[in-house]
Amino acid sequence: MANSWRTSVLASRHLALGSKLENWNGMGTAWTYEADLADQHEAIRTKAGLMDVSGLKKLHIVGAHAEMLIDQITSRDVSRLYPGKSVYATMLDERGFFVDDCIIYRNGPNAFMVVHGGGAGHEALTRGAMGRNVSVLFDDDLHDLSLQGPHAVDFLAERVPGIRELRYFHHLQTTLYGKPVTISRTGYTGERGYEIFCKAADAPSIWDTVLAEGAAFGIVPCAFLTLDWLRVESSLMFYPYDNSEMYPFADQPPGDSLWELGLDFTVSPGKTEFRGAPEHFRLQGRERFKIFGLLIDSSEAAQGGDFVWADGKRVGVITCAMVSRLTGKSMAIARLDTPYAVHGRRVEVLRGDARMHAIAHTMPFDDPDKLKRTAKG
Repeated sequence: MANSWRTSVLASRHLALGSKLENWNGMGTAWTYEADLADQHEAIRTKAGLMDVSGLKKLHIVGAHAEMLIDQITSRDVSRLYPGKSVYATMLDERGFFVDDCIIYRNGPNAFMVVHGGGAGHEALTRGAMGRNVSVLFDDDLHDLSLQGPHAVDFLAERVPGIRELRYFHHLQTTLYGKPVTISRTGYTGERGYEIFCKAADAPSIWDTVLAEGAAFGIVPCAFLTLDWLRVESSLMFYPYDNSEMYPFADQPPGDSLWELGLDFTVSPGKTEFRGAPEHFRLQGRERFKIFGLLIDSSEAAQGGDFVWADGKRVGVITCAMVSRLTGKSMAIARLDTPYAVHGRRVEVLRGDARMHAIAHTMPFDDPDKLKRTAKG
C-alpha cells in the first residue's frame, strides 16, 4: 500500500478477512479475501454479496454553473436528469479519446454528485470549473458499500420503505439502522443491486450489521476482484484495464474512441457540444479494434495479455477473463481487430506454447437483455 493516500475505515474488516489491501485509486482496497473467489461470484449471481467500493472518487458539483460544467465535460445531456435520477456517462479529451467514466447523480437544481474511477475525471471537472460559479468538492468521507445480487432487494425491503419501487438508475435519501444514507439502484455486476453511500463514521456499523443480519439471505463479503469475474459476463469496462493505456498500440500513443470501446451509447441523442465532440464524431467508422467477447473452448481461464490469433497473425489481446463455475464456460473480454469482431468468428488464444480454440461472441454473455438489473417490484 505504499502509494495509498486514502483510507477506508473498513480496512480492519478487510484485513481480518485475509486481504492485503492492495492500492487502487489511492486507497487500500480488498482485491481478494481468503475465501474462494468462485464462492463470492456465485453468491452475487444467486444470492447477494456486500463489497466496499469506497475507492471510487466522489465529487460534489454545486453552484449556479454546475449543470453547465457537467454538460461541457461529459457525454450526457444532464438537463434531462431530475433530482433522484442518475446516469452513466463518459469523458473525453480533445482528441475524442476516452479518459474516464462516471455516474452522475442529480440531487437538486444546482447540486450533483459525480462518482468516477481511476481516470482523469477529477482533473477535467476541476479545470473546467475555473472562472465559473461552481465548486468541485472531493468527498473522501463518503463511503460506498455495494450490495449486489437477487436477494439484495428482499433484504433491504425489510429495512427501507419503498426500496422495491426504486427504479434502475434512481436514488433516494433515507436511513439504514438509524444512519443517514443515500441508496442508489446502481452497481457493477449485471445483477439487481444497490449502492449505499454513508458517512465514514457510520460505515463500520452498517457493514457489520448488513453481514450479520444478511447471513440468513446468503449475503457474504465479496472482494474487489469478484467484479472482474462479473464484468466479463456482463460486458462492463474497467479503465485502464481494457484500454490502450494497459495494452498499447505498437505505433500510436494511447487513446481509444467510444466507438472502439462500445461506449458510444453514452452520448445523449442530439448532443453535439462537449469536450472532444468534434473528434468523437469524426472517428466514427475509423475503428482500429472493437471490444468484443470470446468464448473459449477450455476448462481454464485465459489471462489478461494473452494474444488472440487468426489467419497466421495476431489479431487481438485479452483484457479480462474468467471461468464460471455456474455455467462451466470460459469467457473473456478482448480487443479484437475490427474484421475479427464478428459473432462466430473462429480464433485461437495463445499462451506460451499452448493454443486454445475460441469463437468471437457478442456481449454480454449473462442476461443479454439486462432484465435482472432493471427488474421491477
